Amino acid sequence: MAATPLLPKSIQPFLTIPRSNRLTHFANLSFSNNPSPDLSFSPRKTPIIRPNAKKKNPWLDPFDQGDDPDMEYGALFSDGKQEEDPRPPDNPDNPYGFLKFPSGYTVEIASLGLKIRGDVRRCCCVISGGVYENLLFFPAIQLIKDRYPGVQVDIVTSARGKQTYEINKNVRWTNEYDPDDDFPDPAEYTDMIGVLKNRYYDMILSTKLAGIGHGAFLFMSSLFLSETFTSDSTNLSEGGYNMYHQMIDWLGRPFRKVPRQPVPPLKVSISRKLKEVVEAKYRNAGAVKGKYIVIHGIKSDSKASMQSKGDNDSLLPIEIWDEIASVIRGLTPLFVIPHEKERENVQDIVGEDASIVFITTPGQLAALINDSAGVIATNTAAIQFAHARDKPSVALFCSDDKAKVFVPNQEERKCAIITSKTGKLVDIDVEAVKTAVQIFTMPLAIA
Repeated sequence: MAATPLLPKSIQPFLTIPRSNRLTHFANLSFSNNPSPDLSFSPRKTPIIRPNAKKKNPWLDPFDQGDDPDMEYGALFSDGKQEEDPRPPDNPDNPYGFLKFPSGYTVEIASLGLKIRGDVRRCCCVISGGVYENLLFFPAIQLIKDRYPGVQVDIVTSARGKQTYEINKNVRWTNEYDPDDDFPDPAEYTDMIGVLKNRYYDMILSTKLAGIGHGAFLFMSSLFLSETFTSDSTNLSEGGYNMYHQMIDWLGRPFRKVPRQPVPPLKVSISRKLKEVVEAKYRNAGAVKGKYIVIHGIKSDSKASMQSKGDNDSLLPIEIWDEIASVIRGLTPLFVIPHEKERENVQDIVGEDASIVFITTPGQLAALINDSAGVIATNTAAIQFAHARDKPSVALFCSDDKAKVFVPNQEERKCAIITSKTGKLVDIDVEAVKTAVQIFTMPLAIA
């Protein structure tokens, strides 16, 4: 026999096994300290195929870097029993045919009501403005809930407007995005488009005056402008309480044998936890539940003043409020400040023993008014909260036109309106306000 060249032990077995049997019999090789390896094979043993018993050969796939440590394996079809398939059973006898889809990839089946009545299951409302504008949109949201039972309503609005939906039980999600920003951050812009697009809304409502830019935003979200409304002015907030009347009229229209949906009144929902937080605040200020008058509308540069964009002249200096509060008898005048820096100003004018409470959110203001005997305020959200909680109020406006559009049907709302004759709120007749304030003390005098 020819002499076998001396080679390392790890290479020797491969040289003595036929090419066709290398992978098949490699697992049966036994190595020992003997220089001559034992190449005997047992014919009774079933060969075991283990092509990857050792480290992968990089020449087989140069792009294979191994398993991804961040990848989640075994997700949908390999973790045991799956949920029951919600698809209806296949009917081979159906003359219109049927389609089969793999498990886990169910097509959406539209409800009968969506086809017959034009129902809406998911609705998104893009609301322009702050607290006041979002608060006056509450009746429209209630109208949508009444018109389409089971609908899920989501809101996209500014940071201040988002706080309003703490007292609205009809809203599922509220996303912070200012639609009034003409130059939004590109990352926030694209992210919001992705959020809205992934929710598959059946209807999107927008109260912003739409141009090409906003129309493109709605189109990329999912829908193009299918219905437009012509507002009375370029500033929608100037329309007052009924600033959304064109949209509400369209939402409540009779459609496919569904009668016209009436417009519900403005209502707010206050949680028990919110009531407890506010009660602790006004008790620390020296007020008692049901025996204080809320004074709202103190002049300040804070964004928490909750005034409307349609009425910029809606705040009074503390000196005038001191004159008005001086005639209140039997009840505690409770001054609401939108910023802590105003506390010192109120104490300097009214006195150190003045009842002052710091309120910045609309939910806390609504809870404060709910426990009060009444409200004296300028054209801020406090007047609308008094109407929503059925509290008597005295509203101060800079003109008669503003009073008519922001507080229609004042008799039904238990609201006494005082307006300025010069068109400036600072020139309001204080004596007329003092006379109107007597409505809070009249029941006590009769008793």
